[in-house]
Order: sequence, then structure tokens, then C-alpha cells
Amino acid sequence: MRRVAFVIAIAVLLVLPIAAQREPLAGFDTYAAKAVKDWRVPGLAVAVVKDGGVVFSHGYGVREQGKPAAVDTHTLFAIGSTTKAMTAALLGMLVDEDKVQWDAPVTKYLPWFQLKDPAVTREVTVRDLLTHRAGLGNADYLWYGQRNSTEEILRRVRLIDPAYSLRSGFIYQNIMYAAAGAVVEAASGKPWAAMMQTRIFDPLGMRDTIPTAATLSSRPNVASPHFIVDDEVRVIENASVDPVAAAGSVWSSVDDMSKWMRFLLDGGRSGGANGQRLLSESVFAELFKPQTIAPHEMYPTTRLTKPHWMTYGLGWFQQDYRGRAVDFHTGSIDGMVAIHGLIRDEHLGVYLLGNLDHAEVRHALMYSVFDRYGSGSDRDWSADFLKLYTDIQREESQDRAKKNALRVAGTSASLPLARLAGEYSEPLHGDVTVSHDGHALRVQYGSAFDGALEHWHYNTFRATWKAAWRQPQLVTFVLDEDGKPAAVELMGARFGIKK
Repeated sequence: MRRVAFVIAIAVLLVLPIAAQREPLAGFDTYAAKAVKDWRVPGLAVAVVKDGGVVFSHGYGVREQGKPAAVDTHTLFAIGSTTKAMTAALLGMLVDEDKVQWDAPVTKYLPWFQLKDPAVTREVTVRDLLTHRAGLGNADYLWYGQRNSTEEILRRVRLIDPAYSLRSGFIYQNIMYAAAGAVVEAASGKPWAAMMQTRIFDPLGMRDTIPTAATLSSRPNVASPHFIVDDEVRVIENASVDPVAAAGSVWSSVDDMSKWMRFLLDGGRSGGANGQRLLSESVFAELFKPQTIAPHEMYPTTRLTKPHWMTYGLGWFQQDYRGRAVDFHTGSIDGMVAIHGLIRDEHLGVYLLGNLDHAEVRHALMYSVFDRYGSGSDRDWSADFLKLYTDIQREESQDRAKKNALRVAGTSASLPLARLAGEYSEPLHGDVTVSHDGHALRVQYGSAFDGALEHWHYNTFRATWKAAWRQPQLVTFVLDEDGKPAAVELMGARFGIKK
């Protein structure tokens, strides 16, 4: 009997490690719930896919602070720039159909497309649009908080000075993805949104997902965006990405994004019994080939994860993590966050959506899942990243305080306030209106930047926006040689007064 008991005991000891390996996400639910609370995120949803199946899918918190409706796995959030991988896949489908070539000039599909340098206009390719290497600096001022249509945004690209020579650098660029969406429409004959619906969402059974915010109001289960203002979590308004839709306008749920993950981890096949291939093997592989070097400083998290390399594919950042190759992308728009991480060699994927601006708990939960399926490390990424980002915010606050300390007391504007009022314009950046109500000045730039002007010093004023989550900006009036208003400087641009 003792011998039998001994054999059984040994067998149990041998089985225990195997059983533990079968439950890598044990305790993850509790860990995620605590992390959501620690980061003050009102609502969050996360899904994990492994070996073709959804092994974890859960919602936490509420759709809107102060209201009882809970986040579940079907709650819609803005997925932000994780849309970019879908746009690249759409173009891949058109490559399979010989309607698009990766290395064909953009002007083959958009003859009207122009960059400032005619030589670059002739040379820039579809691949360049997807890899942030087309020579442009950040140009989000063309769409963020503005009323410009996609057509107007792409028309103004010809006015942007190049930031570096074609393919010699990397600056993250939403506008070029808007151009990629225009290529989709030109080559297919159908709008980008319709192509997303019929070529990706419908075949994958993504019934929650919508390509733009245009129909959002008709959906019953939608998360609201939030921002921390004066140390209080507040609901804010949605920021539309629809003018650059192909860069980041999709709204979805983690239930639907699990279907997208399964598609990607299965090499471009749809789910279900038939396993329909939506992308050829060669085109699918092209999506994940490193195309250009990406800077590590894109993500402060690299200060702790310490990757040896970081590249960008077609809609994907790529890096090493503890000896494993990771494809990932974040999505960020006012009050909303997303992250998508894949370890394709291990058929492992993580997708997370949240409704608090730049809540970097997204990185923490992604790396926690990777650890649980890899090294088994129990590092508390949530605590470590929370300290990292708290320190970064403290440094930013100190920098603002130093800048504010440069304010010169006892000065006044060169002219009576009423004389500074007027219409100012710049061909690339658009129009600025400065008004005077008899007591104070007010500035209006686009649809989102509306605020009171408080005298700062000399001819510089500080704009405090109605949208309190946007940082105040300094606004400087420039006078001509006759002492009359000639221009106003705002957000790095100079707008001349309209005659």
C-alpha cells in the first residue's frame, strides 16, 4: 500500500507542473481588475486568443463614469490606429486581384496627388504611404479639430515642407494613411468604408464593428471617452477621425477584434468550418515584413522592456520581447485607447480597449499575457508602468511650470484689444478668428479650439480652451512696420491677417 501511495504521490507531483502550464491565465482576471482600478480607467475590455481559440474575454467597469451600464465584450470603443492594419490588409486584397501594386507610384491611382517636391510626387509609392517614410512631418493639424474633408486634407499635402528625404527617416503619419484609403477607393471603385464592411467585417462575422463614427449614435452599447482633468476623471466629447478614416476611424468590440486576431493568427483565413482564405500567403507575409526602422522612443514603455530592435511593417510596429518576435500597434484618440499585440510564432494574440485617455495599462496587460504564456515571469507591469508614466507626467508638469515662470510681469499689449480682432489665414493650416466682445479677446481655430484669451506678456496671450482637457496654448500677435496687426502665431503656424 505504501508503495502504491508513493507512486501516486510522484505521479501527482509530475502532473502538477503540466496542469499549471495549462492554466497560464490563472489569476489574470483578478490582476486586470486591480490594474483597471489603479489606473482609474472607467471601463476596459480585453481578449486573448491562443491556438485558434478565444481563451479569455472580459469587460471591466462602466461605459461612462457615474452611470451603471457595464462594459462587456460587445461594448464599442474607438480602435484608433489599430485600424491601420486593416487598411493595409484591404490593399493586400487588391494586390491579390492585380488592382494595386505595393511599389507602384501613388499617382498611378491618384493622378491628382501632389507633394511639395515634384520628384517625390513621382516616386512615392503605395508602400511608402503605409510605412511613415514618405518625407512628411506630423500633419495632424490638417484634420484634428478641423472641418476639412478628406479631399481637402489630401489637396493641402502639396503645401507641406518635407521633413526629411523620401525613405530616409520615420515620422508617424496619419495623413498618408488617408491617402492609402483614397487608393483603395480609386482601385476598387468602392469607398474605403464600404470595402472594410464587405471585405473584412462581413466575411469575419464582425457584427459589432462599424468603419466610421457616422452611425455610432444608433448603437446601444458604446463606451464614452474620458480624460483626467484637475485630478478628476471626466467624460469628454468624441473626436471624429472620419476625415482620415483609413488611419483610425473604426469602432469595435473585443469580441469582434478576437475574430480579426484569429484571422491574422491563421495566416489570412476567415474563421468557421470553410476557413476561407481572404489573403494569399505571399501577400499576407508581406504585411508583416519589416519595412523600415522605427525609433524606440515612440513608446516610453521601451525604457523598461528594452527591445533590441524596433521596425515597422505594413500597419504594424515590430520588436523583440524576451527573445520573441512581437507585432503590435496602439490606438489613441481623445479619451480612448487600444492595443493589439501578436506573437505569431506562438499563435498568441491580445487585444484591449479602454475609455480613458492614454491609459497605458494597455501595455501592462499585454506584456502580462505574453509573460504568462512565455517565461512565466510574475513581474507587475501595471505597477512598473504606472510609476514610469507618473514620473513622465511629473516631468511634463515641471517643464510647463518652468515655461510659465518665463512670463514677464508688468507688460501690456501694444494695441487696444479691439484692434487685434480680425480674420487670420494661412493656406496650409486654415483660418483663425479673433473676436472682441467689448471686454476680452476670444480665439476660434477649426471646430475644436475655441477659447478665451488672457494677456500673458507683451503681445502674447494664453488661450484657455472650452474643452478643458486640451492644454492651454500661447497665441502671439505680430505687428507690421506701421504698428498694425499683421499675423497671429498659434500652434507653430503663422496666420496672416486677411485684407
